Amino acid sequence: MATEDGVRRLPGSPKVDTRPMVRVDQAGEYGAARIYAGQLAVMGDRARVSGEIRHMAAQEQRHLQAFDALMTRRCVRPTLMGPIWHVAGYALGAATALLGQRAAMAATVAVETVIDEHYGAQSDALADGSDPELKAMIDDFRADEVDHRDTAAGHAGANRFPLLQAAIRGGVRAAIAVAKRV
Repeated sequence: MATEDGVRRLPGSPKVDTRPMVRVDQAGEYGAARIYAGQLAVMGDRARVSGEIRHMAAQEQRHLQAFDALMTRRCVRPTLMGPIWHVAGYALGAATALLGQRAAMAATVAVETVIDEHYGAQSDALADGSDPELKAMIDDFRADEVDHRDTAAGHAGANRFPLLQAAIRGGVRAAIAVAKRV
């Protein structure tokens, strides 16, 4: 049952039901890996930010592998939206890269801003000690996501592409909501 903070509890227990968390986090890391793949496919090594993108992509791959393993150990089913995230993530990365490296970095800022909020809410929900393994993963990966956001912000420039960023933030929030349930 979901509480007013949106966190699902196990029936008859104060413990957090972490299955939706694991599902949505794995889906998000998969989507992030696809975004960076799309950006790199368009920009290659020509862009000034290619090294940073490769570094961020490698970290997202580490996150994805960790969530894949956790899903397997805990028998958590993946989101049914995986094929859509596969295409949508890559398309977002490629489209923003086609607009230029500042737009690609603005997209990263938008995505990572929402992920920072999302992981923060999950970390707070797990502060009760119900799942120390998942909380440690989330806190570790959140630090990487904040670093990605800050690195990208340094390249994107202040207040670049505000409409694009707003649309991406809305899309990421919608994807999180869907992946928890579907």
